[in-house]
Amino acid sequence: MSSFANVADVPLSLPPLTADEIDAAAKRISGIIEPTPLQYSPRLSAASGAKVYLKREDLTAVRSYKLRGAYNLMIQLTEAERAAGVVAASAGNHAQGVAFACRAMGIQGRIYVPTTTPKQKRDRIRVHGGEFVELIAIGETYDAAAAAAAADVERTGATMVPPFDDPRTAAGQGTIATEFLDQLDTTPDLVVVPVGGGGCLAGVSTYLRERSPGTSILAAEPSGAASMTAALVAGGPVTLPEIDPFVDGAAVRRIGDLPYRAAAGFGAHVVSHASLPLVAATDSSSFQMMQVDEGAICTAMLGLYQNEGIIAEPAGALATAALAEVTVTPGATVVVLVSGGNNDVSRYGEIIERSLVHRGLKHYFLVDFPQEPGALRRFLDDVLGPDDDITMFEYVKRNNRETGAALVGIELGATDDLTSLMHRIAESPIQAERLEPGSPAYRYLT
Repeated sequence: MSSFANVADVPLSLPPLTADEIDAAAKRISGIIEPTPLQYSPRLSAASGAKVYLKREDLTAVRSYKLRGAYNLMIQLTEAERAAGVVAASAGNHAQGVAFACRAMGIQGRIYVPTTTPKQKRDRIRVHGGEFVELIAIGETYDAAAAAAAADVERTGATMVPPFDDPRTAAGQGTIATEFLDQLDTTPDLVVVPVGGGGCLAGVSTYLRERSPGTSILAAEPSGAASMTAALVAGGPVTLPEIDPFVDGAAVRRIGDLPYRAAAGFGAHVVSHASLPLVAATDSSSFQMMQVDEGAICTAMLGLYQNEGIIAEPAGALATAALAEVTVTPGATVVVLVSGGNNDVSRYGEIIERSLVHRGLKHYFLVDFPQEPGALRRFLDDVLGPDDDITMFEYVKRNNRETGAALVGIELGATDDLTSLMHRIAESPIQAERLEPGSPAYRYLT
């Protein structure tokens, strides 16, 4: 089995990432972290044809699995290291785990987060850490916060608590697998794991390869921050030039060296939406890496909220969104990680918007209306369908007296209604241009 004691940038004194070390981590954290539920999902089972179980990491004390890794690392610090304090960088969830551990162990910590970290997460960091934690917001991405944290360690001699690129962190996060293997009465055929920096994937995949080698792994990352996919294609970790920070819990420009070695060492390969294979075959195992559109993640978030009553953050719903994109062997046993529930309620407007666009129900047009009485009424009567609704109308009367431009957002009653809408627009004397998602003009809307 793979050992990561000699991975570049990982000190040789650290323990290797093995199933035995993950079992040891499970014992270390058992006194403070209770096992999270493994819940059967009738809805997702019916939709996929499999037996789907949700591993509810959103129900930990800090509403994500990140507490596992932070606590496993910090409980192993020497007295001198505890006295010197700790430093961490995080998009929000790891920070809460570190803050919780700081307060529980009486260790002083400084935590760096991006300025884009939702207020809900920042507030929770302060609650969990109390007087033991100083919160510092800097930069717009996790990587900027990580650079500031590294400079702090160099300056002060404090101990860094990495969110993913350390075998102690990954071992703690891998304890998720020890739990669901105990909780199931059978061996899982497929486990769906979200990927940000990759610590959870490294820990879970290492444990499964040693303790349940017949289990397939589907690893999912947001398409706007696909750092593991880029690393697998390039043959090593690379730094993405830019990322979409929307899935903040998984928005990392560069995958960790340790997680990359785990994925590559276990034969992970990238799959595309154009040729997604059958997964979770019971006679063999596989390790597949896929990207998930942010709109699909939003749809999964809303589905979990409206049906199961689960408040998942974008990264927390990443694995559930991936399951909806693949074909699973009928009757297979599938475990899906709901990895976090730190979602800011103020974000739901954007979440609904992204979901509607992804499902093909929301479209935007630039419409030139003749500047004459009744032009808007004719558009409503002749172009709009009976189940269509205008959700945005921004009209600007220009100096040109013959036409006036308007930005019009239309929500359809059904996805298939777009064809008839476009036909009616073509037949209308009014000029209208559809703004395509991903185009430069469209990006001004999101």
